[in-house]
Amino acid sequence: MSKQVRVRFAPSPTGPLHIGGVRTALFNYLFAKKHNGTFVLRIEDTDQNRYIEGAEDYIIEALNWCNIPFDEGPGKNEKFGPYRQSERKALYKEYADQLVASGNAYYAFDTSEELNYHRTDHESKGKTFIYNWHNRLKLSNSLSLTEAEVKAKLDAGDDYVIRFKSPQDQTLHLKDIIRGDIKIDTNILDDKVLFKSDGMPTYHLANIVDDHLMEISHVIRGEEWLPSLALHYQLYTAFGWEAPQFAHLPLILKPTGKGKLSKRDGDKLGFPVFPLEWNPEFGDIAKGYKEEGYFAEAVVNFLAFLGWNPGTEQEMFTLEELIAAFDLDRVNKAGARFDPDKIKWFNHHYMQEQSNEDLAEAFQKNHEQLATIDVNYIALVVGLVKERATFVNDFWNLSSYFFVAPESYDEKASKKAFKDDTKTIMTDVLGIVSNITDFEVETLQKDVKGWITSNEIGFGKVMMPLRLALVGALQGPDVFDIMFMIGKNESIKRIKKLIDTL
Repeated sequence: MSKQVRVRFAPSPTGPLHIGGVRTALFNYLFAKKHNGTFVLRIEDTDQNRYIEGAEDYIIEALNWCNIPFDEGPGKNEKFGPYRQSERKALYKEYADQLVASGNAYYAFDTSEELNYHRTDHESKGKTFIYNWHNRLKLSNSLSLTEAEVKAKLDAGDDYVIRFKSPQDQTLHLKDIIRGDIKIDTNILDDKVLFKSDGMPTYHLANIVDDHLMEISHVIRGEEWLPSLALHYQLYTAFGWEAPQFAHLPLILKPTGKGKLSKRDGDKLGFPVFPLEWNPEFGDIAKGYKEEGYFAEAVVNFLAFLGWNPGTEQEMFTLEELIAAFDLDRVNKAGARFDPDKIKWFNHHYMQEQSNEDLAEAFQKNHEQLATIDVNYIALVVGLVKERATFVNDFWNLSSYFFVAPESYDEKASKKAFKDDTKTIMTDVLGIVSNITDFEVETLQKDVKGWITSNEIGFGKVMMPLRLALVGALQGPDVFDIMFMIGKNESIKRIKKLIDTL
């Protein structure tokens, strides 16, 4: 690419960052790093009515947790700052006025009551009210009013907005990296508001001005902005600027595959739709992937496959491998179904790659019962059970018997394991275990299994009640690994308790 790659992620600080926003940020990050470019964070806070305190910090923390930090943005390498649109307010008015002066935009003085009247009137006739070429000369704006009337309204301080003047009877030929060539009939476009009566620009104007001034080369954003593409292209033309290349990412769909993924879907099916927990001063707390025990690497790997595929069978990617493989040409047009089970699958895989020591520290931190236990012992336990775990929080249910003796025995398993001669058999096993001096896994296997074979007893008649004695259920790693880990005295104690229960 001849032009230096500069991409931006431009969220609004109106609440927690949705997982779809994280996917957009990730694709921007991967594209930038693939082409040795710059990943910019810009906070689009022009809608002050919806601004929520703490949302910007949340966005930055979420990007950092996902290991996709921005290169340039608020408080960091501010080459084109400021990076909050609310701090660039005066700038936008200048460019809005420039469009009015060039005849590409105009002042509109219509009140909300007048516009509501027109909408209602059109609806009563089965029509849709669109403010554009076919009616703008009948409405209250600088195209229909005389120059003197316009000046009088401006001097009097009347409220106004600045609207873009959409052309009539033209066909726009647009390009999108993902969707190819797009044709738009300008007659169906409305005259969008560019500058509001509160003195703030709309998304459309601020977005174009900032992308130009920040030298953005590629705009990679969600499909929901595709309807705005025609206006944005026209704005670049009106200013006489070179437009960036556009790529509109597919929607992330509900697990059913129908409709856009929402927080309600996560609440209903029990999975997060935000990277981090959102805990506002007022309102509902929203679950986050981090707090639910997901690894950032798993979340990123999963999100990369929502709408993109590498063209190979490989599914597990490090961030560096994703950067090397990523290509916008391999992003799909169709929506990507969100599969909560698939992200668990990724998390299970990343669980296996974590060191037992790191997992043991996290496990110990999460459970007060482990506070006084040697973390090296916990790491040995983790190594025995992590193959069956998806989250660190799974460890306790999978391994509690390594730390505390079972208080009861699974009822269904007991009916299966306990026979009339079980008490006699377990008494003999207790004698064998008590006489073993070299309490190692190999010795335990040799002595106990040798006794079973020489006495021609079915292995299940011995091993099932022995496992119940140690674990309380028919689960867990090899019985002799468990005995070695808990030690001779604890093994004898648990077998005796089972015999007494029988």
